[in-house]
Amino acid sequence: MPRFIRKLLPRRWRPDYQEIPVVRLHGVIMTGGGPFRQNLSLSTTAAVLEKAFAEKDAPAVAISINSPGGSPVQSRLIFRRIRDLAEEKNKKVYMFVEDVAASGGYMIAVAGDEIIADPSSIVGSIGVVSASFGFTDLIKKIGVERRVHTAGKNKATLDPFRPENKEDVEHLKALQLEIHETFINLVKERRGEKLSDNPDLFTGLFWTGTRGLELGLVDGIGDMRSYLQSQYGPKTRLRLISAPRGLFGRKVPSVDVHMDQLGSGLANGLIEAAEERALWSRFGL
Repeated sequence: MPRFIRKLLPRRWRPDYQEIPVVRLHGVIMTGGGPFRQNLSLSTTAAVLEKAFAEKDAPAVAISINSPGGSPVQSRLIFRRIRDLAEEKNKKVYMFVEDVAASGGYMIAVAGDEIIADPSSIVGSIGVVSASFGFTDLIKKIGVERRVHTAGKNKATLDPFRPENKEDVEHLKALQLEIHETFINLVKERRGEKLSDNPDLFTGLFWTGTRGLELGLVDGIGDMRSYLQSQYGPKTRLRLISAPRGLFGRKVPSVDVHMDQLGSGLANGLIEAAEERALWSRFGL
């Protein structure tokens, strides 16, 4: 029976199955994106989350998460939007981990009232990492002179074309500690007494779904369809929520692409692709 007809019928005449909206949050968490790659950020996920939580007859929303992490800011913004919608619409949130929910991916996962993982899923990595390259010897070899003029003595902090100095590194580590503390507090707030007292829990280590269950990082082992049917009955149906559609049924694009931007964006795109590949490869993916 088409959904629009089902909604028009009195409740007693509607089919006796429960339909649960499903949202897929897959990818590296960062702003930007392109025509061939969609990253996760608040701007790319807000509309589909709003649409899923707007389902009046659904008692819950199921979210499939598959992300190695990325921006801590975007991770927390997505987490906050999910929790705000869940409280506003009075719906339960189930998180289902596919390959990985690590670092920022796990931060999003704890927005769920329950987190369900596959035995071989990767979960955790509750920490902060910052990586870059140093090119000081390279520019010397190719005969390039680096000229930097700043107003403010710290404006060129961590410039990759200048030798690393102790003060810059100490400042970066102080920032990392603040971000890490925010992450830890959020996990403790959401997971509470479910967490074990394992000393490695907040060191950045990651584990399989099976071990994550023992540590209190997840609530169960299973798959979305089977688990939701165990909660809402064997006739439960899942409905994937897609991005909102605009005029004439076309999907509303989240990224504008212009021909004059393609050339200038190629270098940035290659760098972002390398960064994404590095994030996934940390977990053998």
